[in-house]
Amino acid sequence: MSGSERDPRVNPHTGQPVPDAPASPAVPAGASPAVPAGASPAAPASASAGGSAPSQQELAVRAALETVMDPEIGLSVIDLGLIREVRFLDPPRTLIRMMLTTPFCPYAPQLVEEVKQAAMSVVAQDCEVELMPDPWSPDLMPDPGLLGYSF
Repeated sequence: MSGSERDPRVNPHTGQPVPDAPASPAVPAGASPAVPAGASPAAPASASAGGSAPSQQELAVRAALETVMDPEIGLSVIDLGLIREVRFLDPPRTLIRMMLTTPFCPYAPQLVEEVKQAAMSVVAQDCEVELMPDPWSPDLMPDPGLLGYSF
């Protein structure tokens, strides 16, 4: 080994030894780091219900839902805080619970269909969208300033 080669067991950033990695443990059935489309995740439900970190599937679905725009307000259903829950159920299907900005929104059927299509484009399984009767308000938004005024 020449002087320019580095020991692969030393972290080049810290100079500390890297702990020995376990010999490629077998991944339990149904629990892989990247769950293929159409496969059910190892953990049921979503992070929002249990308080733990969101799954990669949930993050991917929420990212896809950022393309679904409210036609009147011009912001995504994510920016408006309309998507309240994303769950992955068994048998494999996605359940999305969402609100509408106004009761009896004339665009509700269009929004529901677009939400389904966006979710199914990421996770290839049936998707059900449940409309919640709760009233929406700007304080449910992650950033209410997107509406152009402050509270």
